[in-house]
Amino acid sequence: MIQTSTERNKVLCLGRTYCDIIFTGLHDMPVLGRERFAEDVAITVGGGAYITAAHLVSLGRPAALLTRLGADPLSCGLNPELDASGVDLSFIERSGDAGPQPTVALVKDGERAFVSRRAGSSRPATLEQALTARDVAHLHIAEFATLKDNPDVIAMARDRGLTVSLDPSWDDQLIRQDTNFFEICAGIDVFLPNAEEGRALTGNESPEDILRQLKGQFPIVVLKRGEHGAMASNGQTCVSAEALPVNVIDTTGAGDAFNAGFLHSWLETRNLEKSLTAGVEAGALSVQSAGGAPSRL
Repeated sequence: MIQTSTERNKVLCLGRTYCDIIFTGLHDMPVLGRERFAEDVAITVGGGAYITAAHLVSLGRPAALLTRLGADPLSCGLNPELDASGVDLSFIERSGDAGPQPTVALVKDGERAFVSRRAGSSRPATLEQALTARDVAHLHIAEFATLKDNPDVIAMARDRGLTVSLDPSWDDQLIRQDTNFFEICAGIDVFLPNAEEGRALTGNESPEDILRQLKGQFPIVVLKRGEHGAMASNGQTCVSAEALPVNVIDTTGAGDAFNAGFLHSWLETRNLEKSLTAGVEAGALSVQSAGGAPSRL
């Protein structure tokens, strides 16, 4: 059972929020000088912080979004979905320099390519207020880029008794070139990379070797492997879960949905195997529709 609203059970999700423009039904990916047409398009709220928060709410776990949003038409166009999500929006900072922040996603055969723009600072003015909220139990950082911009946030959260998780969220320059990656991540309780990020961070190819190396850096490591399922370690305990057979429409946000499933279960049970299964189930549900967050409109 989830704790009552007077107790600490809410997850605070920190990260940038994007306007996702997702093209599906592409027969060929674009090349320079050629136009391609998609069969469908979806415009949704994006970014790992929001997607994880929205999936947490759909699972019955209170979640708050800690982010900055612009005042431009594209940013304001996200308001109806945000308002309908059930996510606590009280810690969103609105600022003219925080948008527009679009992501264009091109989806073909279940895989996708992205082009995104970051705008302004990633540090909300509401950060300290959010971390000191009485009902918050856990801080989920949705991208390493935000952590690198705000390296003090882990200590701030832990000083307030919160547990902390991180999804590195692929960023080629930061992950491959930042030699202080593990130093910046010190204090993270749950690390949630995918297999590609794991390979970039460790130089290893096999998931077993990736997990073995990363568990020397983090108490709990959860390695997301897409169609191959997931693996996790906590000290000497290692578990795995197979992917579920589903009809894949769009994998955008599947890793963030997985995070929500895993964290919701882990915060309730501290059981690694049950939490890994819950993550796989949440990710499988996500890929069966376009966009990352569950629809409530």
